[in-house]
Amino acid sequence: MKNLSQDEAKRISDKVLSFSKGDQCEVNITGSRKGNIRYARNAVSTAGLIEDTQLVVSVAFGKKQGTATINEFDDKSLEKVVRRAEDLARLAPENPEFMPTPTKQQYKASETFFQKTADIDPEFRAQVAAYSIENSKKNKLVAAGFFSDSTKFNTVANSNGVFGYQQDTGLDFTVTVRTEDGRGSGWVKRSVGDVSKFDAREASNVAIEKALRSVDAKALEPGRYTVILEPAATSDLLGFMFNGFDARQADEGRSFLSKKGGGNRMGEKLFDEQVNVWADPWDKDVAVLPWDGQNMLARERQDIIKGGKVANLDYSTYWAKKQGMRAVGSPGNIIMAGTNKSTEELIANTKKGVLVTRTWYIRMVDPQSVLLTGLTRDGTFYIENGKIKHPIKNFRFNESPVTMLNNIEELGRPEILAGDESQFQLLIPAMRVRDFNFTSLSDAV
Repeated sequence: MKNLSQDEAKRISDKVLSFSKGDQCEVNITGSRKGNIRYARNAVSTAGLIEDTQLVVSVAFGKKQGTATINEFDDKSLEKVVRRAEDLARLAPENPEFMPTPTKQQYKASETFFQKTADIDPEFRAQVAAYSIENSKKNKLVAAGFFSDSTKFNTVANSNGVFGYQQDTGLDFTVTVRTEDGRGSGWVKRSVGDVSKFDAREASNVAIEKALRSVDAKALEPGRYTVILEPAATSDLLGFMFNGFDARQADEGRSFLSKKGGGNRMGEKLFDEQVNVWADPWDKDVAVLPWDGQNMLARERQDIIKGGKVANLDYSTYWAKKQGMRAVGSPGNIIMAGTNKSTEELIANTKKGVLVTRTWYIRMVDPQSVLLTGLTRDGTFYIENGKIKHPIKNFRFNESPVTMLNNIEELGRPEILAGDESQFQLLIPAMRVRDFNFTSLSDAV
């Protein structure tokens, strides 16, 4: 089924709401057209196109709520899914934390749709794969990658007059390039909404260069080192941390933002003063939907960390009411201030250190301090006197992003990433930090 237009989505939403006999009704219609191509060992293995549209209806009687989903859109099917949601609501126990659906919201549109991205076709996808494969073969390397693009729409509506409709586009690209003998490996990731900001050849060449440079890695003793972390190396680390900026978790003592004796650490300086982080649904590089899909509240631009101090936490509607706070839409992106300095400039300013291009297999050790463990991978290098001297074997690390953001020496240029361990679009800089804790060596390439 093709993506619905705003008029089509509005007609379906109104029809669903008219069928409802509940005290309140919420509607969410989503649709997507996703294309992809996958390749391994320098050959395309799969390619495809998936189209899907679905409707989610949630109906409440008092504090009892039921939800049902369907992907048929004739009037009979629409009424059927409403009745199913109502039947489930009648059977459900009362939810003591139930909150009414929001009243009418003002959604200021954000620039999430780009026609050139929507126009991506099989030929474009094939060319992306060809750049990696052909250039890898020229350098006697082996490439494996995945490229996907999507064109989506999202509609929200409720019985209090809320209605929102917006389209968005995006693409994701990852490729791993290795030497034929497996001794060298390079990796790159790109995530953007506007295809004009994506250069498949440039991205592939980054992975190729790292693969070539990472051969004959030497062992370096574990310990604490000055480290330059490329944005791809910090995205998942920071993702774990920002998932903890939930007010309820903090107030109930389940977060690194919990205060001893109760309450949270809002307003406290927990990071280096260079750390400035905010959410902005209208950012030109990482725009997101202007509403929070979970509770339909309008998003706002808001500071999260300012000058190293915790500036805002995320409040659900229930917890905001309980604590006497104002709830707004949960952030959809995380933006961290940086500088115009390239990673090469950060390297040039480093007397001795380690360049980490990727972190991998990250696991939580201690939620109270956000202590994480993981591995470096796909290109780790020793820096001496402002230059990369040689590749080094990978490390296991035990480190907290909270500590890491207290040890910043210099920030670089932000890059767009989608964090695998968070629900956010990320725009974060490369950074040089001191005393990063490498605990042991790893034989992984």
